[in-house]
Parts: sequence; C-alpha cells; structure tokens
Amino acid sequence: MKKAVYPGSFDPVTYGHLDVIRRSAALVDELIVGVLQNNHKNPLFSLEERVKILLEVTKDMNNVRIESFTGLSIDFARKCEAQFLVRGLRAITDFDYELQMAQTNRIMAREIDTIFLTTSLEYAYLSSSTVKEVAFYGGDISQFVPPSVAEAISRKIMAVQEANRVTCKSN
Repeated sequence: MKKAVYPGSFDPVTYGHLDVIRRSAALVDELIVGVLQNNHKNPLFSLEERVKILLEVTKDMNNVRIESFTGLSIDFARKCEAQFLVRGLRAITDFDYELQMAQTNRIMAREIDTIFLTTSLEYAYLSSSTVKEVAFYGGDISQFVPPSVAEAISRKIMAVQEANRVTCKSN
C-alpha cells in the first residue's frame, strides 16, 4: 500500500492546499494530511479547529485521512508508515527551501521520498497568510477558500475583533 503524508499548518486551508491534496491523493492508496502544531507560529485557528475544517472540506475524498501532529514531518511520516512526503511548490522561493528540507529528510529517513507538486497556475499566488490578511481587512476571500472555510474565518475574525474591542474598552 502506497502512503503519503502532506504536512502543513493549514491555517486556513486554501483552494491551493485542496488542489495539492486532490492531486496527491490520486497518486497513492492513502494520503494522510498532517496538521502541524507549530509552536513558532501564532495561528488564527486552534489545532482542533484546523483538523475539523480539513475533515469537512475533504469528506468526499475516500483515501484522505486527517491527523494532527507535533515535531518533525519526517518523524510523523515514519510513524504513519508512509513512503512519501508531499510538498506543494508555488514559486522558486518555495523550491529553494523545500529542496533543503527534502535533502535533510532524505538523510534522516532514506526510506521516505519527497514528492513535489507544482501548484496549479490558478493558485500559484495563494497563501494562507494572504487569505488571512485580506479577510482581516474585510476583503472578499470567496475565490481563495471553500465557503465553509470563509464562514469559519469570518466568525473567528469577528470574535478576535470583539475581544480586542473589549480589551481596549477596559484599558
């Protein structure tokens, strides 16, 4: 059975992520989307919320499993008994970083290869950071994320803004 792990923060998941998920799921028997708890980032959504959102937007993909993890992606792939790590590439700057990571991972786990998928042109510009910035300033993100994700972002931003208003009033 061919297994691959597609690790990432997915904060939030975008149409670009979903493009890579669909395309990589077609290459393997099972794709595990690993949702990373990265202690160096301050995510908009909690780990549990990101897993729940991904479960919702991938529910029609029979060979896709969603799991959370901490630590190194290569260790998670090994734990899942995966033969491949999947990484999406948007631009040459992604390639430089991802190549270094793939080579490092190959030294750490010779049994796991990295598969690079170039992002479809329609999503090559898209990043989770851009989606969050557009949303925070009230822009339309419907072209960037599925409707359920856009709604979750909207609710989260309203809650953050309300909490900030309450904090400002009490100071």
